[in-house]
Amino acid sequence: MELHDVWFVLIAVLWIGYFFLEGFDFGIGVLTKLLARDRKERRVLINTIGPVWDGNEVWLLSAGGATFAAFPEWYATLFSGFYLPLLIILLCLIVRGVAFEYRAKRPEERWQTNWEHAIFWTSLIPAVLWGVAFGNIVRGVKIDADMEYVGNLWDLLNPYALLGGLVTLFLFTFHGAVFAALKTVGDIRARARGAALKLGVATAVLALLFLVWTQVENGNGWSLVAMAIAVVALVLAVGTIAAGREGWSFAFSGVTIAAAVAMLFLTLFPNVMPSSLNEAWNLTVTNASSSPYTLKIMTWCAGIATPVVLLYQGWTYWVFRKRIGTHHIADAH
Repeated sequence: MELHDVWFVLIAVLWIGYFFLEGFDFGIGVLTKLLARDRKERRVLINTIGPVWDGNEVWLLSAGGATFAAFPEWYATLFSGFYLPLLIILLCLIVRGVAFEYRAKRPEERWQTNWEHAIFWTSLIPAVLWGVAFGNIVRGVKIDADMEYVGNLWDLLNPYALLGGLVTLFLFTFHGAVFAALKTVGDIRARARGAALKLGVATAVLALLFLVWTQVENGNGWSLVAMAIAVVALVLAVGTIAAGREGWSFAFSGVTIAAAVAMLFLTLFPNVMPSSLNEAWNLTVTNASSSPYTLKIMTWCAGIATPVVLLYQGWTYWVFRKRIGTHHIADAH
């Protein structure tokens, strides 16, 4: 296996890690409006991800940085062609981080309500746009012979990509509801279970349609295996949350996300960004990659840094592993 193939796999792993971790982050943000009944319950939900949300976003920075260094042509075409959607995602992530930090800085109800609205919308919008973006990457976009995107914004809003956006929104919200059930106690835990069950059924329908469409249009034998794993894991996630086994359900919903993202990358390989104009103009792991020397240096750096990152992030989750409830939240002044 060549180094550019290795880095394609590593970038896929980084995106799997990001969507697994940031997925329940986004889901919790959406559920602050859909699940919580009052301000105290919203504080409970926000506190379930309070110690970890910023660490989860490291995976996005790593995925973007690795793409820039390992496949500069892919990075340039992706970020120029998808400039507006990615800018919206970036702005949402900035506002979302500020909202988490500033929401409790003042006691006025209007101040806190406005930041709570910001948390909801800046969680929902990226959850949709990531699905739209990856749907277009798999489907193929208008790339010319110079490796430049020559389409427009409306080309990205096609039925397949929009369905992908709905799938990521529902899947992340389901993942977040399971996480809420896993991390809370009391009435909110019971309602999180019920919400997860309903969301899981809707997610299963949308995900099955999207994955089958992907397999029929672009799939191969390996992607079929990944699709089967994703479908089975999602069914098990719904079944175990119905049985009250939140830990198992969270594990299975994580496997669903991992297998679904893996399927998308398996349908891509050896392309990194197909051209819908001419297959000869596809960006591949060969023509979009950096030099072998650059990839070699990156591999050594990643081999040293990655275990350290995994250790400290795992330690963070271990330290903040206990459940919380409304009785842990002090009354507002």
